[in-house]
Amino acid sequence: MNMEIERYTLATGETALTGFSRFWRHWGLLFAVLVYFANLWPGWASSSATMVTYLAGGDVTWIAVGMLVAIGATLTLAPVVYAALERVEFVKVGLVVLFIVVAVVFAITADSWRELPRTVTAPDFPVELGFALMLSALVFAGAGGGQNLVQSNWIRDKGYGMGAYVPRLVSPVTGREEAAADTGGSVFEPTAENLARWRRWWRLANTEQLVTFVLISFTTITLMSMLAYSTVHGLPGLGNSVDFLAVEGEQLKQTVAPWFGTLFWVIGALSLFAAAMGIVDYTSRLAADVLKTSYLRHRSESRIYFGLVWGLVGLGCVILLAGFSQPLPLLVISACVGGLMMFLYSILLLVLNRRVLPEPIRPRAYRVVALVWAVVLFGVFSALTVWQQGEKLLEWLRG
Repeated sequence: MNMEIERYTLATGETALTGFSRFWRHWGLLFAVLVYFANLWPGWASSSATMVTYLAGGDVTWIAVGMLVAIGATLTLAPVVYAALERVEFVKVGLVVLFIVVAVVFAITADSWRELPRTVTAPDFPVELGFALMLSALVFAGAGGGQNLVQSNWIRDKGYGMGAYVPRLVSPVTGREEAAADTGGSVFEPTAENLARWRRWWRLANTEQLVTFVLISFTTITLMSMLAYSTVHGLPGLGNSVDFLAVEGEQLKQTVAPWFGTLFWVIGALSLFAAAMGIVDYTSRLAADVLKTSYLRHRSESRIYFGLVWGLVGLGCVILLAGFSQPLPLLVISACVGGLMMFLYSILLLVLNRRVLPEPIRPRAYRVVALVWAVVLFGVFSALTVWQQGEKLLEWLRG
């Protein structure tokens, strides 16, 4: 899905959302509204704040509010927004990799390694968790929801392919360039020379995606799952909430060393903070691109973006101060909306790249099959989630 999103932008300089808007003007606005609804709930910030309390105590709500304000300030003052975000993500990934190396040596048990082949080849579907939570896991395994769509904006900001001809998004406070959405993007002429350039960009984008997204996601998800199995699997009274991380940290203190449990919480808090920053960025970036391209063509995209950043920060603070501070329910709501979006834009991507792009750079059969699989997967899970939650609502109304 990510690479099909990137394919359109590499070839045209436009975001995938702008491409969707060529079918119907308001597709971009619909996705922007869904992304906002999904990310109004500041679940990642409150999760990070919860882990901070394991380290130093304090009130989750006020810590999360402080984090949101810090995110808004960081994104506002960075001269080139993507460069600042990328640095934060590099630090996050580096810390997680360091932690995992130590965990593999000292914390992941031999029993966990023995169980891994059986778990992968004969998994049990945990129906008792419910379809909503399972959909959440599928959506958030790597990225998910609207975050995949913003692959377009990010590679454009890095100057990949035809994105080199579109100005980057910069701070109106400290930046020197003025971003402007590309409203008239066109596919390059498929000459031999241009196609050779295309293949170089396509190879670079695929390699980057393979290393920074696929490899890191598979490795960290697998090893962190094994760590959880090694430390908390089978413990009585383990709650189905973020609080299990408190228990896992205490177990790491006992089985490895006190400093290792503390390191687990520190890296967890920093990782979730970086995730929250990325979500505020991509939500505002996606909406700014849509508004600039289709509705506010004479306005600065940078200023639209930063207004949206602080609007999202403000709404998140209001929600937290109103008492909605439990992270897992907030994340489940976000993921269910994200799953619905992924179902919809998988269909649109399939049509867009097969219909608009010239034949030499259209997706091949196996990629078409992967997109069809995404449509089926997220469509079925979204339908089952709606059905299950509808049943619960009817039971509540009856009782």
